[in-house]
Amino acid sequence: MAKTGTRTARKSIYGVHPGVLMTQKWIAELKQKTGRSLDEWLKLIKQEGPATEKERRDWLKSKFGLGTNSAWWLAERSLGRGEEVSDPDHYLRAAEKYVEAMFSGKKEVLRPIYDALLKLGLSQGKEAKACPCQTIVPLYRNHVFAQIKPTTQTRIDFGLALGNLKTPKRLIDTGGYAKKDRITHRFEITSLKDIDDDVKRWLKVAYDRDVQVLLSSQVQWLGKRVKSLAPSGAKCL
Repeated sequence: MAKTGTRTARKSIYGVHPGVLMTQKWIAELKQKTGRSLDEWLKLIKQEGPATEKERRDWLKSKFGLGTNSAWWLAERSLGRGEEVSDPDHYLRAAEKYVEAMFSGKKEVLRPIYDALLKLGLSQGKEAKACPCQTIVPLYRNHVFAQIKPTTQTRIDFGLALGNLKTPKRLIDTGGYAKKDRITHRFEITSLKDIDDDVKRWLKVAYDRDVQVLLSSQVQWLGKRVKSLAPSGAKCL
């Protein structure tokens, strides 16, 4: 039977990716939105659907009008894959494998640098967590505030979410601010000695800034909410 409820994840140095909780919410609402629960969809696909994943995606979209993301994930799950995006334990096991794969082969020499950056990122505060993907390891507070990426066989790019802050030349502008990406700047890290006071200082700025950005957005939302509730012609102090 497919698992839809939230539960405590296995102990790990990593945190559960926010996408897992989003997927769990989607599963919980699936019956209401589509008329079938996850188990009912999987049973239907296995009994009546075509053989391959691609054919099942197309079948779900054309016959039942499902969106691309829903059809993609249901087709994948029907073939016994994709559980890591909805189950905390499966995700955490997959996360460890992602990191092992990222730093295998010729990139294995970068693992000590990764470990040091991970430790530094998690030390910023109790709200910090690392949620590995297949090619990057983002660090979250309320949002992504940093990112560890083994870009080449000799370099890790340590990305930071700094918005449009003025930064020194060593902090390379990624173009992320113009594209509205979270990561806007990066340090090029090729050795442990590159993780110096500058890196630590700007990492802290990114971590602290995440709360400031969140509070600012909440204040803006509250102002709009108060204005919408005020009687016509009324002024809010």
